[in-house]
Amino acid sequence: MIEEYDNAKKTFFSPTPVEGSLFRNPDLADTLTKVALNGRDAFYKGSIARTMDTYFERIGGYLRYEDFAAHEGEWVDPLCSTYRDLVKLCELGPNTQGVAALQMLEMLERFDLREMGFGSADSLMAQVEAKRLAFADRAAGYADPAFSGSDPRVFISPGYNAERGEAIDITQAMAPPKPGFSKDAPVEDDLMSADLKLQDGDTTYLTVTDKDGMMVSLIQSNYRGMGSGLVADGLGFMFQDRGQLFSLDPDHPNVFEPGKRPFHTIIPAFAFKKDMPSCQVAAVAPEAACPYEPWLSFGLMGGGMQPQGHVQVILNLIDFDMGLQEAGDAARWEHRGGCEPTDGLIGDACETDMGTVHLESGIPVETRVELERRGHTVVCCNANGGGYQAIMRDFDSGAWIAATEMRKDGNADGY
Repeated sequence: MIEEYDNAKKTFFSPTPVEGSLFRNPDLADTLTKVALNGRDAFYKGSIARTMDTYFERIGGYLRYEDFAAHEGEWVDPLCSTYRDLVKLCELGPNTQGVAALQMLEMLERFDLREMGFGSADSLMAQVEAKRLAFADRAAGYADPAFSGSDPRVFISPGYNAERGEAIDITQAMAPPKPGFSKDAPVEDDLMSADLKLQDGDTTYLTVTDKDGMMVSLIQSNYRGMGSGLVADGLGFMFQDRGQLFSLDPDHPNVFEPGKRPFHTIIPAFAFKKDMPSCQVAAVAPEAACPYEPWLSFGLMGGGMQPQGHVQVILNLIDFDMGLQEAGDAARWEHRGGCEPTDGLIGDACETDMGTVHLESGIPVETRVELERRGHTVVCCNANGGGYQAIMRDFDSGAWIAATEMRKDGNADGY
C-alpha cells in the first residue's frame, strides 16, 4: 500500500472545515490557472506533470512523467436505444455501464408497466429481473473496447435484449442468470443517424442549459470518497483510484493491463423525445413531423445504482406520467449482488448469488411481501437512492424545467 496523507491533511483538513467556515485551496487555484492559460499540455506535459512525476517517485509510486505525456483522452459517440417509440435514451458504453440502462429498457418493452402500476410487485419484478440479466452481461463483458475485442454495440444488437427478456417471469425470480452476448454478433452501423447534427456518494453530477438550448450532462468522481488520499506537492487536488475496478482474472476482458482503462460506473445520461406538438402538423408526413428532439439531460449518482436509477426515472416519466421532480422523488428500488466486472470470469462464488432487493420506504409493504413470496430477498428501507438532477425541455411552452434530488444536497436554479 502506498500511503501519503500529509499533503491531503494540509490541503483539506488544516483546519478541518466546519459548518460556516470558509475553505480555501490556493494550490488548486494555481493549478487551474496554469491549465486555463496553457491548456491540457500544462497538465499532461508541462510543469504540473513534472511535479506529479517527482511526487510519485518520492512516495514510491509508479506513475511517471512519460505516463502522463502519453495519455490521450477519447471522444466517444454514445449508444442509444428507443423506448416505446417515444423516447431515445443515450448513454456511454463500455468501459462504463450506461449500456445496462439501454438493455433494461429494451427488455421491459414487452411489459405493460402502466397497467401494472407504479410500485406494484409485477412492475418491480419485471424491472429487477431485467436488471439482473443486464448486469450479468455487465459483469462478463463491460470493459475497455480497445482491449476486449467486443464492439460495445453488441449489447444492444437488434433483437438481442427482446429475446433475452423472454426469460423474465414476473411470478418467480430466476436463478442467477448467465451472460448472453456474443462479441461477434452483428451490430447496427449508425445508431445516431437521426442526430448527426448533434455529434459536433463520491460522485458529482450536474446539468445545465443555456438560452439557445445547448444542454450539458456531466458527471465526475474520484471514487471511494475523495479518491486515493494522494495529493501531489503544491497541486491542491487528490488523485482518483478507479484502478480498483479491474479484474485480476487473466481471462476476463476487464483484466488489469498496461495502458488499459478499467471498468467504471459514472454515466451522465441524455434523452431525446418525439416533439408531440410538431407531430400534429397534418400537412407533414408523420415520419417527418415527429423527429426525436433534445429533451432531457439528467443523471443519478450512486455506483451500480446509476443505470437502475436512469431506468426508473425514464419509466416514471413515460409509463407512470410523473412530472420531472416527481420522477426523482418517487420511491426507488435497488438490486445489489451477483457478479461484478471485478470478479473472476467463471467459477466465482458470485455466480450463485441471487442478490438482495433494497426498497425505499415509499414502496408498499404488500409489494415487499409479494416479492419475497416470488423468490427475492428483500430489505427495507436502506436502498441506495442515488442523487438525481435533471433539466427537461417542455415542447408545448418552450420552457425549461429543472429538478433536484431530495435525498441529498442539490439545487435547481434558473435565470
